[in-house]
Amino acid sequence: MSRRRDTHTLDLFDWTPPAVVERFDAQRVRAATWRDQIARAVAEALHGSELSREEIAERMNDFLGEEDGGVTRGILDNYASQAKETHTISFLRVIALGAVTGDARLLQLAADPLERIVVEARFEGAIQEALATEQIEQLERIKRLGRRQWRGAR
Repeated sequence: MSRRRDTHTLDLFDWTPPAVVERFDAQRVRAATWRDQIARAVAEALHGSELSREEIAERMNDFLGEEDGGVTRGILDNYASQAKETHTISFLRVIALGAVTGDARLLQLAADPLERIVVEARFEGAIQEALATEQIEQLERIKRLGRRQWRGAR
């Protein structure tokens, strides 16, 4: 007798939690120097965007308030090239690139050496709750220890 599979009940073992922190695939941005790693990361961010490089440059200029066309497709190409050693993207433009593409992985690349993470703002409350819970647990341990000492002193 064959059993029919229940298609209305979710299988909890099939669920994989989403990544809380977005990072570049380490193999895709692997490089010998920080400058080259940043260039590869910029290339990944540009490649992963649905926008053309011209559109990205235009929107970066709008974001930065640069009316003279400070960011061009050519400049983006240079930022993404490991061969252009004199053209490393500035942090200001990293922020603009992230804002335009919606890609926070460049910011995470900068945060990793500081042992920090870049997370969506909607998780701030959850992090605050976890920190408060941790503090409450520590205070409960101190309370239990104090109570044992106090009651044992009789």
